[in-house]
Amino acid sequence: AAWAQRHLAPGTAVVTDGLKCFPGVTDADCTHTAIPTGGGVPDLGHPIFAWVNTMLGNVKNALHGTYHALRPKYLQRYLSEFCYRFNRRFDLAALVSRLIVAAARTPPLSYRLATLDA
Repeated sequence: AAWAQRHLAPGTAVVTDGLKCFPGVTDADCTHTAIPTGGGVPDLGHPIFAWVNTMLGNVKNALHGTYHALRPKYLQRYLSEFCYRFNRRFDLAALVSRLIVAAARTPPLSYRLATLDA
């Protein structure tokens, strides 16, 4: 409930798999529709979750294709990099130049700070 109140705008329609923690979104003045799933192949074809399953599959394949040895303490950084590339996927020609500008403007990050647990 606290997370929903902090991150969701009132009136947001939330569709979940029915996990017991999700009814807390109604405390944040959001509507909640639970669609219980049992997992496995039969639930993969559910139309409302099709785009979610596609995105999760794309993230998983991108991470495994890029990082051959995933480390749990770096997962947030891997996901952040994926999000950066995904959000700029329609202007691939500018991706490298924008990354260079961002790298030039960002101060150095020590190894100790880079490896802190999130």
